[in-house]
This record gives sequence, structure tokens and C-alpha cells, in this order.
Amino acid sequence: YGGSSAMIKPAEAVEILKAYLSENGLKMTNQRQLVTESFFDPAHREEHPTVEELYLRVRALDPRVGYATVYRTLKLLTECDLAAPSRFGDNQTRYEPEQPGEHHDHMVCVECNGIIEFEDEEIERLQETVARRLGFELTDHKMVLFGKPSADCEVPGCRRSL
Repeated sequence: YGGSSAMIKPAEAVEILKAYLSENGLKMTNQRQLVTESFFDPAHREEHPTVEELYLRVRALDPRVGYATVYRTLKLLTECDLAAPSRFGDNQTRYEPEQPGEHHDHMVCVECNGIIEFEDEEIERLQETVARRLGFELTDHKMVLFGKPSADCEVPGCRRSL
């Protein structure tokens, strides 16, 4: 993990999922494709949707798509390493697109539950150092910081911003 790479485009994600489904004897449906494209939509890249939030986004495009379809498609995306589930303190599982070779950490506003993604090389180096000191080779990690904004919250759409 480390350096940033290009974001997976919705069409690429669809192809990866299609191959995974085929390997597992499943078919790509129009609804699975729509859920995948909505999840990987660059306009929503910074969001970390719950199943419910993604369901509402997909239903706005096609009201025939059911909640269970969105849930199962996110599960399939997770199984083929295209999505990562996380909990950020609001007691809900949120999902974000996985980007091969890309890594970032999260800062969560405890006032609005907004999530800011960030990268910090110094933190990355410290984690490597700690792992080595404890006798480990770091293969992956997730870091989530929680805090109160000292001024106006930087999260777009924050409910507490003035």
C-alpha cells in the first residue's frame, strides 16, 4: 500500500465483478451493474455510503431495484475486493470503493459523523516502525481518527457548519 493510483472507473469495476461472478457461476444482471456503477460514480467518490444510502441513490435511477439487491451486490463487491466495509463510529457499516495500490486514513467529525480522507507519510512511517519494533512486517492497516473540529467543520455538507 502507499502511493496513489488512478481511480477504478465504473466500467472497470463492472468488468471485474462480471469476471468474479462468472468464476462463481453467477450472472451479471442489469441491476447489479447499476448498483456497481452508482457505487463507483466519481461524483460520489468521497462518500462512504451505508447500504441504505446507496439503495436510495440507485432507486432514484431505477425504482425497481430492491434493497436486498443493493445489499447482496455490495457483499459481492466486498468478496471480490472492490469494496471495503468499515465502521466509523456511527454504528453503521459504511462502504468505500477499493483502489488497488491506494491507501488513505480517515478523520471522523464526532459532531456530524462526516468523514475526511487523508494521507500522511509521517504516520505511515511511524506505523512501519512500530510494526518492526514489535517483530512484524506490516501488510495492511486501517486508521480512523475521531475528533471535534476546532473551527468550522471541513466536511462538505456538515450539519453544524454555520
